[in-house]
Amino acid sequence: MVYVASDERYEVMRYNRCGKSGLKLPAISLGLWHNFGGIDTYENGRDMITRAFDLGITHFDLANNYGPPAGSAEELFGKILARDLTPYRDEMVISTKAGYYMWPGPYGEWGSRKYVLSSLDQSLKRLGLEYVDIFYSHRPDPETPLEETMLALDHTVRSGKALYIGLSSYSAEQTTEAVAILKELGTPLLIHQPSYSMLDRWIEGGLQDVLEENGIGSIAFMPLAQGMLTNKYLNGIPEGSRAAKPATALSESRITPEVQRKIRALNQLAASRGQSLAQLSLAWTLRGGKITSALIGASRVSQIEENIAALTHTEFTQEELERIETILKTENID
Repeated sequence: MVYVASDERYEVMRYNRCGKSGLKLPAISLGLWHNFGGIDTYENGRDMITRAFDLGITHFDLANNYGPPAGSAEELFGKILARDLTPYRDEMVISTKAGYYMWPGPYGEWGSRKYVLSSLDQSLKRLGLEYVDIFYSHRPDPETPLEETMLALDHTVRSGKALYIGLSSYSAEQTTEAVAILKELGTPLLIHQPSYSMLDRWIEGGLQDVLEENGIGSIAFMPLAQGMLTNKYLNGIPEGSRAAKPATALSESRITPEVQRKIRALNQLAASRGQSLAQLSLAWTLRGGKITSALIGASRVSQIEENIAALTHTEFTQEELERIETILKTENID
């Protein structure tokens, strides 16, 4: 069946300017970190991506290592793009990254010029694209000079293989240094992608100030704390959930009784606002306009629909914000 995008796709979504650039991003973007790899069902991935686009999500975020196996998320997205979304390419912002392990030997990860540029070429082949809209350095390299990595990013823009560049998981100090280098090169930093949620607020310790001072946008990954800020773990760790699986970033040890008490209290507050816990969490992440976009993941279409519905109620009273702070700072909530 030939896909035709909904005529109403821009009626619900809110679009925020990315820093001081000319680019706007949807308040909620879709990340393909999980559930879009070679081990996942193609039709489910297609259904999620096309439904997201119908609901106004124009930004799709990838990385070279997303899968599993690594590279397969870009391949899946490339197939869906070719089959369904090619007529809408200019309505979309497609991003990818380089930084994590991709191939054996000394040139297969981190931030050398050789790795960064080779990785982007491979990503473009998997995606079937001539360029991506945003290309990120996925993580800072402790051994490669920052100047080398930034020169490589600058080259991707000058060669026409990326329109904008971004950083992910760089500290405030590293970001400040990168901004200065890129300003000297003449290719400004568009955006930073840090982890950020009610349970992970490290960017409030200086990074947000650096981004605001320099007119740089931000897109928060894991705004739902890998599912902890949903109804999934309110009553324990369900069998088959991500936390129940071995060797995952979300382990049982992180979902402590204290954390469960906090998320149950937050869930009660969400209910009083007529929202799910996930919707409350996304609204909180976007509060105050400091975050350009919240980057969600999904395993089914209904999750995308639920998350976008958060945009119908993003305002907080002062009492609600104070209640959230109390919940997050109190060790024991009954």
